[in-house]
Amino acid sequence: MKRSIFLKIFAGYLVITILLTLFILLFSFRTIRDYHTNTLSRHLLHLATTLSLQVKPMLKENGMAELDALAKDLGRRIETRITIINPEGVVLADSDEDPGLMENHRSRPEIIQAMNRKTGRSVRFSRTVNEEMLYIAIPVEGEGAFLGVLRVSVYLRDINQFLRDLRTSLAYIAMVPLAFSLLTAFLLSRSFSKRIRALGAASQRVARGDFEARVFLKGEDELRELGDSFNQMTSELNDAFRELSQQKEELSSIVSHLQEGLIVLDKKGKILLSNASFDQIAQSTPSQGKFYWEVVREPGFSALIRRTAREQRNFAEEVELDSRIFLCTATFLEPREEIVVTFHDITQMKRLEKMKKDFVLNVSHELRTPLTAIKGFTETLEETDKNARYLEIVKRHTDRLINIVDDLLSLSELEERGVKLEVERVNLKAIVENILRIFEQRLKEKNLNLAVISDDHVSPIKADPYRLEQMFINLVDNAIKYTDKGEIRISLKQVGDEAAITVEDTGIGIPYEHLPRIFERFYVADRSRSKRLGGTGLGLSIVKHIVLLHRGSIDVESTPGTGTKFTIVLPVTPD
Repeated sequence: MKRSIFLKIFAGYLVITILLTLFILLFSFRTIRDYHTNTLSRHLLHLATTLSLQVKPMLKENGMAELDALAKDLGRRIETRITIINPEGVVLADSDEDPGLMENHRSRPEIIQAMNRKTGRSVRFSRTVNEEMLYIAIPVEGEGAFLGVLRVSVYLRDINQFLRDLRTSLAYIAMVPLAFSLLTAFLLSRSFSKRIRALGAASQRVARGDFEARVFLKGEDELRELGDSFNQMTSELNDAFRELSQQKEELSSIVSHLQEGLIVLDKKGKILLSNASFDQIAQSTPSQGKFYWEVVREPGFSALIRRTAREQRNFAEEVELDSRIFLCTATFLEPREEIVVTFHDITQMKRLEKMKKDFVLNVSHELRTPLTAIKGFTETLEETDKNARYLEIVKRHTDRLINIVDDLLSLSELEERGVKLEVERVNLKAIVENILRIFEQRLKEKNLNLAVISDDHVSPIKADPYRLEQMFINLVDNAIKYTDKGEIRISLKQVGDEAAITVEDTGIGIPYEHLPRIFERFYVADRSRSKRLGGTGLGLSIVKHIVLLHRGSIDVESTPGTGTKFTIVLPVTPD
């Protein structure tokens, strides 16, 4: 059951006021009663002390009849009950009753205290007279002997009646401040709850999206400060919400007009957001609320999403959908474990790339036959001395064209999508030693030394031996071409589950600004020297493709005038 804050505050004031009033009344009654009782006790003590002077001689002489007569006479005149008791507790005289009919008083509290030579006092109900009474008892002694106890007592009916009248008067008097307090509590509670309700109503409006809600409270207290803070908060929320709404509209407009398809997936694979381009690609309207595998039924795309979710990194893969090729980029969003996927149509680009590759391949094949024929006839003509110098030039350029064609064919084959390696266990040192025979004559002509340094524990790796031979031939060929003196060093090491290969020379080196581009096709740092030496500009591009096909990496370091160092890292067992 819901209770208003007004009832809670007012009920609290009401309970506190009533409890405080009752406490004050009860404390007042007890204080007044104790005051009157103490005053009367002192009066009775004085009276008993005075009477003991008359009683003492009679107790010494055992004048029982005289004691009883004295008690009755004095008691009637001073309206006080007088009782005289011997040391055994037997009542010898009493102003109101017959002593012979009264029971032994030795167990009475005030009598016990008096027999211990102290002043006894007790307020209790008397079974003899059936009324509440105040008793004062003092010991009576004579010449060091205990003679008995003198007890005086009065009825408390007058005090009780006075307290009853006082209680009634105080109750009536207390009604005025009580009523005033309750009226004040009512007004304060209503004022407080009214301001709280105003704040609550404004908060509900804000919760429903009305950021124009304001609250104006009277007074100069904490609630007024709270109201001002609330107004400032709603004003800032209104500005922030307006800005967010504008940004959301702009973002929605951008997403909806993107030419690339876009979807956002939650951690369960459900599509949270998609644009019109994606719906057109997937031929599904609408896509939101569905699982991605219900919309895109392509194993490659599903593998991309699973890999992104598993490794929580960004990946990009080419996916073919309905005879069109898309570059799908999956981005993992950590806070909510969502994945954003974009679909970039690269169909035309792939077609152009294929046309280019087909063109290169066809041209290479078409050029190879006439070039081979030209070279053959040139060699035939060389047998005569006539025009030998010109024929040498023709032959050199023909050889260069043939090398270019061969390298283009190799590169086209390596770039071909889905090319497979003929993988087997390969001993790197054996491959290096086999290719050295190819360069023995050239090394002698340039007076260069070629050293092979291999660790004893280099394990055989799983690789394509033919492709590795191509890689080493191109690297060593380049090193010999651009090294005029010094040596070429090939190092083979094993680092964990990887084989590290370095090919280092002491040649002319490569300027720093050329290093980022040396693996591009037909790119050469020194064109004049390359043409003179018969370089095609394709060797390093072929090397890089071979390394990437083996899931490896290649790096280059070079200092002009000092030499160049290629470092290749290949996994022992490629994925």
